Amino acid sequence: MSNRSGVQKDAMRVLKETSRTFYIPISLLVPTLKKTVGSAYLCMRAIDEIEDHEGLSPETKQHLLSAVSKMLLEREFDECAYTALLAPYQAQLPEVTLRLGDWISFCPTEIRDKVKGSTSEMAAGMAEWTAKDWRIGTEEDLDDYTYYVAGLVGVMLSDIWEWYDGTRTDRDLAIAFGRGLQSVNILRNQEEDHERGVEFFPDGWQREDMFCYARRNISLADEYMKSLHTRNIRLFCKIPLSLAKRTLKALQRGDEKMSRQEVEEVVEQLKNE
Repeated sequence: MSNRSGVQKDAMRVLKETSRTFYIPISLLVPTLKKTVGSAYLCMRAIDEIEDHEGLSPETKQHLLSAVSKMLLEREFDECAYTALLAPYQAQLPEVTLRLGDWISFCPTEIRDKVKGSTSEMAAGMAEWTAKDWRIGTEEDLDDYTYYVAGLVGVMLSDIWEWYDGTRTDRDLAIAFGRGLQSVNILRNQEEDHERGVEFFPDGWQREDMFCYARRNISLADEYMKSLHTRNIRLFCKIPLSLAKRTLKALQRGDEKMSRQEVEEVVEQLKNE
């Protein structure tokens, strides 16, 4: 395992390489939260890269995700067993996935079990959806899928806020916060997903139905924001939420996404509020 300062440096580098949405707000957090949210996000991203991998068969994904889910529930994460599990696929998997053990070790011990628990639940849910071939038939299916891939990020963040300074939030609103961001991603990536044979729209839904779903969850995310009184935490959540709102408007105009300049302008504006 890498030394602690080396892991911290690597964590921020890997974060920057893997997430446009969360790297900026994580980099603006105070040191304790930066370390905690950064390591927690990387744990979930490690799992996500298995689910999203285009070169792995559904059976392999299901096997890996189910096995990792169980490993994360163990009191101590067995890094040797994890390395052995991934060994046949090592050349195909990205660094963020191969180094899950590092991200867990980097997470503060007092909150580590919560992070492992949420990541385990996410991996189990992703394994189930892989077995279903991501076949979303109804809005209930969409709620279930978005809970596992994004709502659990909201739950995990809320656990971290409470651990950090006692901030209490509504679990359902925390889930809606994650769902709102995810539904904007679904709209933005619809064409790309379609090309790879994946469809996240329930049967019979048009694009406007998904816009309504996104707006409803973003409205609940605004309610979630009202329970955040720590300025640093508020800024962290406000950045991806504001970017999601702007992206939604851009998509409704027919634009593909926000420009990098627009993103930077939004972040600077929020930092100065």
